[in-house]
Amino acid sequence: MHYRSLITLTLASAISAGCVTTGGPGLEEVASGALIKSDGATAGTARLVRADNSLSLEIQGQGFEAGERALHLHQTGTCEGPAFTSAGGHLNPFGKTHGHLSPDGKHLGDLPNLQIPSSGQFDVTVQVSEDAAAVLPKIFDTDGTAVMIHAGPDDYRTDPTGAAGARIACAVLAS
Repeated sequence: MHYRSLITLTLASAISAGCVTTGGPGLEEVASGALIKSDGATAGTARLVRADNSLSLEIQGQGFEAGERALHLHQTGTCEGPAFTSAGGHLNPFGKTHGHLSPDGKHLGDLPNLQIPSSGQFDVTVQVSEDAAAVLPKIFDTDGTAVMIHAGPDDYRTDPTGAAGARIACAVLAS
């Protein structure tokens, strides 16, 4: 009986180890896109990943000026440069006010500012939602979603944009 349990446990471990699809245990890539700068140059990648019901955005970038930069999800999955206005405003399907400091809580497109080091290269993961089941249909609506990096930091309160400045890089999330 003991050997049967050991064999079952070993088999279950082997099967579950084979289910890992991305860089970490239990992570599933939901979507990804090339990060494009306003001059059209590719500057990295954006990946939307899911672990159980948690949704995160992994971004790798290079060739950026050092400093604090706003990071948002925008409502339309297009990145027509150089201004990227085709991506529309922030993704806000639940009608909340902008900003991490908003009394009612941030909206879906509000993400933490990026801290880009002097090398201009970064590899960050930010939390998008703890309720993937509720937000994935909003991210993958009929016109999609874009990831946007802005020239300046988000002040976490100015509605609707966070006073973040020009759009300097964009990625369309595609599954």
